[in-house]
Amino acid sequence: MNKHKVLVAGASGYLGRYATKEFAERGYAVRALVRTPEKLSTPGPNLEPAIAALVENVVRGDAADRASLKDACRDVDIVFSCMGLTKPQDNVTSEQVDHLGNRALLEDALSHGVKKFIYISVFNAEKMMNVDVVKAHELFVNDLRSSGISYAVIRPTGFFSDMGMFLSSARSGHMFMLGDGDNRVNPIHGADLAKVCVDAVENSEKEICLGGPDTYTFNETMNMAFEAVGKSPWITHIPMWVGDAALFVTGIFNRSLAGVLAFAVSVSGLDNVAPATGSHHLKDFYRDLAAKEEKNG
Repeated sequence: MNKHKVLVAGASGYLGRYATKEFAERGYAVRALVRTPEKLSTPGPNLEPAIAALVENVVRGDAADRASLKDACRDVDIVFSCMGLTKPQDNVTSEQVDHLGNRALLEDALSHGVKKFIYISVFNAEKMMNVDVVKAHELFVNDLRSSGISYAVIRPTGFFSDMGMFLSSARSGHMFMLGDGDNRVNPIHGADLAKVCVDAVENSEKEICLGGPDTYTFNETMNMAFEAVGKSPWITHIPMWVGDAALFVTGIFNRSLAGVLAFAVSVSGLDNVAPATGSHHLKDFYRDLAAKEEKNG
């Protein structure tokens, strides 16, 4: 019996690596779609695994170059896409990558008879539609819904890797926090999220909202980061209006950076708590990541 083949778009990213591992361990043949294939051979920066040995073949493609995605879905049964713009790039927008890049991938999937398309979007998207990156995600979700293909949209609250950036700030001894830090979040580990993503191949659910097993205030997540690096918490809270003003000024000079900041500002003003799943805990992640950074100097 031939193994089902899955294309993992964005395979070198935080979630993409865990999804590749989960698909491979469940017997799928994995094709990785990435911009930089060399990254697959080394572990990621947030403890995610190297996956080069787990993929059957690699396609080099760039979401901002739609022509490069042509035939990525040839002979594929399932497409899983966590392909998106995660940090500012000169002359590249969320619309180009998150919306139009994924739409080009969807069109390729339809042309090759792919059975199901699974996409990672954003929890609480309806509350953040004024943010470019969220709007781009949801424009693609609309394309997916109207395409006729079987699909699932998965909406995590946030990744452990998003929380990992707090460690470097904690190591410096001082953190800045937008707002009062009392808003709550239950972020999810990539391995726990990957299990749900692969389960979605067989499930009939079209929209899945989820977070990790533990809910914290943002202040608590920062305090844990300080604890992991052995420093006393020192957090300066910045009023939300300052963040809005900084965003306005940034937008004049650097629209790409403003797009990323807009998401951060929006999340800082919301609770992001979704149905809990998984077994990985943020405190353990911080401890392990701090130990790795300590070991690597």
